[in-house]
Amino acid sequence: MFNNVYKGKTILVTGHTGFKGSWLAIWLTMLGANVVGYALEPYSQKGNYKASHLEKHLFADIKGDVRDSERLEDTIKKYKPEIVFHLAAQALVRTAYDNPKYTYETNVMGSLNILEAVRKFDSIKTVVMITSDKCYENVEQIWGYKETDRMGGYDPYSSSKGCAELLISSYRNSYFNPKDYQTHGKAIASVRAGNVIGGGDWSDNRLVPDCIRFIEEGKDIEIRSPKATRPWEHVLEPLSGYLRVGQKLIEEPQKYSEGFNFGPKIECNKTVWEVVEYLVKYYGKGNVIDASTPNMVHENTLLSLDVTKAYKMLDWEAKLSFYEAIEFTVDWYKEALHNDDMFEYCKKQIQAHENKGYKWEGVNQGTNHIVGASR
Repeated sequence: MFNNVYKGKTILVTGHTGFKGSWLAIWLTMLGANVVGYALEPYSQKGNYKASHLEKHLFADIKGDVRDSERLEDTIKKYKPEIVFHLAAQALVRTAYDNPKYTYETNVMGSLNILEAVRKFDSIKTVVMITSDKCYENVEQIWGYKETDRMGGYDPYSSSKGCAELLISSYRNSYFNPKDYQTHGKAIASVRAGNVIGGGDWSDNRLVPDCIRFIEEGKDIEIRSPKATRPWEHVLEPLSGYLRVGQKLIEEPQKYSEGFNFGPKIECNKTVWEVVEYLVKYYGKGNVIDASTPNMVHENTLLSLDVTKAYKMLDWEAKLSFYEAIEFTVDWYKEALHNDDMFEYCKKQIQAHENKGYKWEGVNQGTNHIVGASR
């Protein structure tokens, strides 16, 4: 996978204790990388980092705040990573409303600390900065946003991600301009994805974790924005795109030092209600209630990305259908109810994704026999 560019490389993954970061760290270990994780303590004891006992599989497991530039730079100085995947962030819209200062400090100044470290340390050659689809100025258009569209942000979270993108662009133009690559030797890309789901996410105020939590506790699932439409994608979809970008930056740094969108198949643009309805059906139990009110905090009701650039430049496209994305997700949570080490199961899901979404049986029996498409 990815032309073996990660094998034997030392790679810094910020935010590795989080949902997306933990899955990326597992994937990189499968690719033979020496992964140095740098992140806060995990939010949940049930999340993927803890469930997969990820600390046992890392080259180094550093607990640190991305806002702490001194500790971050000490880590880079010690381990000398060649590649950086920056995922550390305050990633929740509602949390940003409650604590905007912390959100901006983490998402903007944390990104600044990474970029300053890139300037200071010669070991770093390739950088993939992960932001969000919410970085764009959302005018509720029915077509997807392109990489050339305007950055913006109605709410603090979205604004912080728009700011981060402007910051990355400024540093790339000023210090890491692709035209001057032979001088500075560094390639930087920013990547954006939509609403990501998958096993091991236990964040508060997020749709799938809340659904699983309520189902397992026997509570009704109350939906506050049933008509909101999002491009729902399994976590492995954008991560495969991020890894492809990293590969291309290593192989042709001057060509790929840009921004890229990643999103699911068009059929995955579904309402919140449709997502929960199928999740409950596939899980086999649960009750859904419309709990929307007229005075809810603002959240955009329509947002999707145009991924044509990734398709044409990176030869990348999403693999899973909407139903497969939900099934992969529910399967992980069900497995975690009786499996106290999910590392191998995560690897099985990654392997299944790479086999074009085909599913498997017999995970607990130590096999990985592909038995056919789930839908």
